[in-house]
Amino acid sequence: MAGNALGSLFRITTFGESHGGAVGVVIDGVRPNMKIDLEAVQHELDRRRPGQSEATTSRNETDEVHAVSGIFRGRTLGTPICLLIWNKDQNSKAYDAIKDMFRPGHAAYTYLSKFGIQDYRGGGRSSGRETAGRVGAGAIARQILDRRGITIHAYTTEAGGIRAVTRDLKEIEKNPMRCADPVAAKKMLRRVLKVKAQGDSVGGIVEAVVRNCPAGLGDPVFDKLEADLAKALLSIPAVKGFEIGSGFAAARMRGSEHNDAFYKERMTGRVRTRTNFAGGILGGISDGEEIVVRVAVKPPSSIPKAQETVDVKGRKRSISVEGRHDPCLCPRIVPVVESMIALVLAEHLMRQASLRSKRSIGRLREQIDLIDDMLMLLLGQRQDLVRGVGAWKRERRLPISDPKREREILAKRLALAAESGLDPAFLRRIFREIFTNSRSVQK
Repeated sequence: MAGNALGSLFRITTFGESHGGAVGVVIDGVRPNMKIDLEAVQHELDRRRPGQSEATTSRNETDEVHAVSGIFRGRTLGTPICLLIWNKDQNSKAYDAIKDMFRPGHAAYTYLSKFGIQDYRGGGRSSGRETAGRVGAGAIARQILDRRGITIHAYTTEAGGIRAVTRDLKEIEKNPMRCADPVAAKKMLRRVLKVKAQGDSVGGIVEAVVRNCPAGLGDPVFDKLEADLAKALLSIPAVKGFEIGSGFAAARMRGSEHNDAFYKERMTGRVRTRTNFAGGILGGISDGEEIVVRVAVKPPSSIPKAQETVDVKGRKRSISVEGRHDPCLCPRIVPVVESMIALVLAEHLMRQASLRSKRSIGRLREQIDLIDDMLMLLLGQRQDLVRGVGAWKRERRLPISDPKREREILAKRLALAAESGLDPAFLRRIFREIFTNSRSVQK
């Protein structure tokens, strides 16, 4: 099935269904020997997982992440990274009574129309459960952005018709609505719970701000930065609208109002804009200002209130969807929005580095540093193995020194040196030091 992958240089492919054995993601394009904080990955998944509060579904998934490939001793190998998250709290029986009916607002009808088969258990592949893999990949992308000082913060700015007035990023994780306005957050939660008690659900708006993004990211004309952001964010289940900067409000403004005037900072010499109606992107390329985007989140479709529908044979039916469902998706979509933005920015950072790599001495030095890091990692692994050889010899009371083995190793490496254009004398000096160290470690 096409459409499961995003990106080219930093590429992810998600897999799994809501009530299948597991969900996860395969990430390709992460450079080798990069330190990965799996606790930070788990933290992001904890923010997305179900069962967090009364404002979310009660499905109790721990969403414990397992890095099953591509990471060794906390560092990337340069090979595909696979993150696996087991499904442990499915309740598929809740769908048996309605398996032949099309749930209003759900993708069962369209999936069946396209593939001739559909997984009715919790929505299958179209479920928000699929986004767990995105968040895992996004957490790794964020660690790449962190090294550049790029930060991403998303928050609920509207839910159930209640709009935030103030914005304090420190407040986001202090309330179950993940709203940056603590006063509005309480009103939102009361509205959500009231509607939930009526057997219904509410939608909202999630806003995100990116800070310290360098100018120059984005590839006109079809891979503009805002175009890729729009595609990534609109691919999130339940997202039905996207805008950047002033968004649709621009349609009601004049050019003299909407244009962001340029000026030059005295202290830094940096070109800035006095306003940011463009949302940090001009001509499809980042301009160095804050990137500000918003997405419209529809009300969750699974509600106990009776609704009109038809079954797979076209017969008129009435449906009431029982089970564990979110009354408002905004709080759990917040980390998904941040992750999708991180994935797009990581992709474009790699594109920009590739664009300038041929003329940049900084890029060449980065590659040299990467090789040096790999050498250190390999030497550490060699030393661990040598230590094991020493233990094996001591158990059998064998001599530590093995001149014959050393001559064989050096002969093989000298043959490779000739093929690689390396100086044989240089290689002899290196291996003399390695052998001396090995004998010392084995003792």
